[in-house]
Amino acid sequence: MKFKKVVVGGTFDRLHLGHKALLRKAFEVGKIVYIGLTSDDMVKNKPYAEKILPYERRLKDLIEFLEVNNFRRYRIIKINNAIGFTTRIRSLEAIVVSEETYKGALLVNRAREEVGLRPLEIIVIPIIKSKLGDKISSSLIRAGLIDPFGNPIKRE
Repeated sequence: MKFKKVVVGGTFDRLHLGHKALLRKAFEVGKIVYIGLTSDDMVKNKPYAEKILPYERRLKDLIEFLEVNNFRRYRIIKINNAIGFTTRIRSLEAIVVSEETYKGALLVNRAREEVGLRPLEIIVIPIIKSKLGDKISSSLIRAGLIDPFGNPIKRE
């Protein structure tokens, strides 16, 4: 393990291969993983927002995934904005993001620097593609186009 404390964040709606890769990387590089889980308020403007699972269900699914994979050293914190708790926990050392959410890591680092904290080392994982060629995303799953493994859903 490279870092004592790392952070990762997201909506984690309908846990898919991309989410799992992100979480696995966080546990691979960090001894303790802080997971920012977006509140129901924060997801209101996402595509197909009405189909996003409620916070409590996303939390349950996330905990289930962590337990099944024997990930033990974590703390899940509800977040209401992109910066979340990253300016309050000064001992964080790194942030794990996908290529798509890299800009979010830059925002976090800017916010940390504004309050006199060290910027986080940014660890970027590649985007995982679906069989349709697009990235696997909760939006495509909510739209009924792919399953959580990136397989196209056949229309009858």
